[in-house]
Amino acid sequence: GEASSLLEPVLDAKSEVTCQLIDFQWKLGMAVSSDSCRSLKYPYVAVMLKVADHSGQVKSKAIEMTIPQFQNFYRQFKEIAAVMETV
Repeated sequence: GEASSLLEPVLDAKSEVTCQLIDFQWKLGMAVSSDSCRSLKYPYVAVMLKVADHSGQVKSKAIEMTIPQFQNFYRQFKEIAAVMETV
């Protein structure tokens, strides 16, 4: 199993405006490759987002990413926070 195939955009451009983040959870896990030849274990981060759309309907979205992908994601979040402080 390739980890990148599990990734999908968290929000598309339309839902970005209308979605409200209700809950954010994450956990660290260990993935075992589905390839029987090499049962390589690698750590990954599972992120669970709970968002409400404009109609108030709550949806859960699960994303799994590798540690480097999560670090990149986290770095972008910190940049957003830094920009927000200057507003």
